[in-house]
Amino acid sequence: MTYEPLEILIKKIFSLGGTVNAHSHIDRAYSVQPEDMQQNIELHLMEKWQKVDHYKKITSEEGYYQNMRNALLLHLKKNKNLNLEHVLSFVDCDPIVEYKAINSALKIKKEMKAYNINFMIANQTLKGIFNSQAKKYFLNSIADVDIIGSLPSADGDKYFQHMEYVIRAAKDAGKRLHVHVDQLNSSKERETEFLCRQIMRIGYEGMVTAVHGISIGCHPAHYRKGLYSMCNDAGLSFVACPTAWIDSRRTETLSPTHNAITPIDEMIPAGLTVALGTDNICDIYKPFCNGDLMTELRVLLEATHFYDIDELAKIMTINGKKVLGIS
Repeated sequence: MTYEPLEILIKKIFSLGGTVNAHSHIDRAYSVQPEDMQQNIELHLMEKWQKVDHYKKITSEEGYYQNMRNALLLHLKKNKNLNLEHVLSFVDCDPIVEYKAINSALKIKKEMKAYNINFMIANQTLKGIFNSQAKKYFLNSIADVDIIGSLPSADGDKYFQHMEYVIRAAKDAGKRLHVHVDQLNSSKERETEFLCRQIMRIGYEGMVTAVHGISIGCHPAHYRKGLYSMCNDAGLSFVACPTAWIDSRRTETLSPTHNAITPIDEMIPAGLTVALGTDNICDIYKPFCNGDLMTELRVLLEATHFYDIDELAKIMTINGKKVLGIS
């Protein structure tokens, strides 16, 4: 008899119920154009944040609706063998796109019930929250979203104050908070630590999830160990988006040898909850990502040398539901 661990893993995933994409950007999915492949895909992350403004300006609300609906149906098709049931998408809501994307997502959210998909929405603070107009759109969208979304680095040096503000906003709304942190694979980043400190200072333990956490692996072992303990104290969970950052560019900065990926091989034994997401699908950020969750899981397990089948299956299912606040 042939022994295939991957087949055993797939069966285990099915035994735990529907799978979860705990982080995506469906509002931009399948928006990459041929001309983008010449230059735009090579831009730095923060330059891409500005570059997508063109798409946000020219796309109508109907255009957003059609594109997002098509993207979700394609996402279902790509994962038809995995019983995909829950998808969380960050959706832009700022002075550039205004409410076009959010309104379209709310309409699609209702329609996806016919496909047995729980489509959940988080607001993306791509323009930060300290610009008065950006703050207005952020605050006005809170009532409509399932989860509060956050991108602290969008506010530059005010990222610590950004964390405080969004945690308080989430606490006031009684909603879970998902925060992009430590994305640049740099030892200069300590955003996960600062997020934990703000969570515990404000008293919102167990309600916040960190997305990415790539830079954690850049720090020495004693720092990482202390950080995982702090994450447990803060009840901070994580979402790994493996192919989103595995392409992190080499630098001359010295750091511990590591892969540019959420270090689940240390996090899970430390008692932390880690879920799985696709991040960007076929846009200028990740033009070759097709939203295949099994590809994401394969990259995650190989890059971290983590082969615990039971825990890997939970990452795709139970843990995903936990970070989305689903019982």
